[in-house]
Amino acid sequence: MKFSIFQVSRKGGRDKNEDRMGYCYTKASGLFLVADGMGGHPHGEVAAQLALHTVAAQFQREANPEVADVPSFLERALLAAHRRILRFSMEQGLSDSPRTTLVACMVQGGKAYWIHCGDSRLYWVRDGVMLTRTKDHSYAEQGADKVLAQTVNRNVLYTCLGSPVKPLYDVTGPVHLLGGDRLMLCSDGLWSAVADADIVRELCAKPVTDSAPDLVELALSNAGGKGDNVTMIALEWEVEEQFQTTRGTISTESIEEGVFASTVQASWNDIEIDDFDDEAIERSIAEINEAIRRSAERKN
Repeated sequence: MKFSIFQVSRKGGRDKNEDRMGYCYTKASGLFLVADGMGGHPHGEVAAQLALHTVAAQFQREANPEVADVPSFLERALLAAHRRILRFSMEQGLSDSPRTTLVACMVQGGKAYWIHCGDSRLYWVRDGVMLTRTKDHSYAEQGADKVLAQTVNRNVLYTCLGSPVKPLYDVTGPVHLLGGDRLMLCSDGLWSAVADADIVRELCAKPVTDSAPDLVELALSNAGGKGDNVTMIALEWEVEEQFQTTRGTISTESIEEGVFASTVQASWNDIEIDDFDDEAIERSIAEINEAIRRSAERKN
């Protein structure tokens, strides 16, 4: 594999940054992740970090150097992250569980696959044209009817990781990548401040290691002093010869078998993925819901 990559996360106008990002790769497979911890719930940044840790840990276990079944891996890893967040909530005795969105993309064998839950997005761009982007799990994106729109904020998400119900998600791929294709994963702090057409134009204006930071600065400027956290990972697949020596270029051709590289900092042995079965999940959900009910009764 050969690609150029740029990643950045900025606090924007918020008191703290609850977004998390990272990527990891072996000789033959790459995984790219963005999570946006949700405000209005406790420890959003913890939920986002746990999601990245869990998915990256599972990737390290299974990418030898490729993942056997990518769509299955993405689904299992996302649900494992959801369970890990619920377990954290139980361990901490929280009355409300931390929550996060997640978008994850895997590139392997010249093909890309991705999964997303919530409104962190992936954009796939070729020759200045947006081939596709993910569709948010919000009432606005999913076409809420007029009656629902009168009673619900149409921008509210109806699914995420860490909620007391099983998350909904969409899996896409495989799609075949061509040299020069660009993939961008980002939190809503970026796409809410920059129109899709402008995202595509800016992303393709220069090599991705230059266009990506410019795009983040544009989002921060458009949002003003009260903007959300802005986080993104952008990569350019199989960069042309003239870009191969620029900053941010990664080639796995010389990587030996068994080597694993990652920008997601985690203690892999501390991430237990399979020790929280469906029965335990249901118990945790019931306990969380009961705690929320008791809290509501006390307030009333």
